[in-house]
Amino acid sequence: MDIPAIEGGAPVRDTKIFYGHQYIDEADVEAVCRVLRSEALTCGPMITELEKRLCALTGAKYAVACSNGTAALHMACQAAGVWQCAQDQPEDRPGEVITTPITFAASANCALYCGAKPVFADICDHTYNLDPAEAEKKITSATKAIVVVDFTGQAAELDRFRELCTKHKLVLIEDAAHSIGTAYKGTMVGNIADMTTFSFHPVKTVTGGEGGAVLTNNEEYYRKLLLYRTHGITRDETLMEHASEGPWYYEQLTLAYNYRMTDIQAALVCSQLDKLEQFGRRRKEIVKRYDEAFLQIPELSVQKEIPESDTVRHLYILRIRPEKLKIDRKQFFAAMAAENIQCNVHYIPVYRHPFYEHLGYRRGICPKAEKLYEEIMSLPLYYSMTDQDVEDVIAAVRKITAFYRK
Repeated sequence: MDIPAIEGGAPVRDTKIFYGHQYIDEADVEAVCRVLRSEALTCGPMITELEKRLCALTGAKYAVACSNGTAALHMACQAAGVWQCAQDQPEDRPGEVITTPITFAASANCALYCGAKPVFADICDHTYNLDPAEAEKKITSATKAIVVVDFTGQAAELDRFRELCTKHKLVLIEDAAHSIGTAYKGTMVGNIADMTTFSFHPVKTVTGGEGGAVLTNNEEYYRKLLLYRTHGITRDETLMEHASEGPWYYEQLTLAYNYRMTDIQAALVCSQLDKLEQFGRRRKEIVKRYDEAFLQIPELSVQKEIPESDTVRHLYILRIRPEKLKIDRKQFFAAMAAENIQCNVHYIPVYRHPFYEHLGYRRGICPKAEKLYEEIMSLPLYYSMTDQDVEDVIAAVRKITAFYRK
């Protein structure tokens, strides 16, 4: 039996490999350089080009590029009417937004940004996505929207969430930060929910360094999103409350932030979209190889996928079965690091963060999510991984489970 490196054995590899990494080629560099040589570094033609590309990719009617995925979620909540400026609608009161605790904090923070209350519903045991039945239990007269997250890249059960939102007159916001390139029942993510948000952070499937977008088929939402991206300011004379005073004239119609994306970022995302198909293909190959290996190890569980989702994975989640091992997840994580496989954990349940504890959230409200958190880690998964990199990850997992199995 091979001895794990943490116990004094030789590591499976000499160099470190990390859970995620961007892939940048010469076409990406040249796309950025063209913008740097141009007249417009921001608010220029590449923003429009990116928005057209996202609509062409997904089939959505409208896309609004913005500074990051968090901004996209905030803008979507604003457009959904989760909160409105007192000047616009003084009688409006903050509502509630239902989401999953197994996500990055932004999926819940977007409700708080709007003065609303995040309400956490539990996950499905096997897919790790938000459970529609659990979400329905949390709907009240104050509920305004559901923010459903495509965790790891797998589409949530979007038909069921659409039914829920139609039944209860709620807005469906899909946090698709993980799932660009994923299709649900043959329809691309981005063309299903009332609004869909993307992220272009460096570890995502395509990157702009940073950046995000909101996609919708609803023209009313689209017009609001344009305002919420740019301080609430417009130069569109059809929206102005006063007659234009000249070509310089603009009006602030509501209170909003500066969530603009630069043309530099947009150019990089456009170039990356040229490679989305090959990125997705390689990610699927790695996921298939991992599944083949880990399904043979009884001390482990792998994430199950619903048949409706043709998934491009952003993350690969390995789940240990601690009742079958002599070590827990923390020790397994450390053992992987000693093998020079640097994993991560996605995610700490949002309401377990001190900020949320100070707001009154307590542990135990989503027991399945909390159990999942104690047992998972994210393995390396990105386009430029070699076959040997993948086999090294598998070898490390096999070595550790064999040594520590009960």
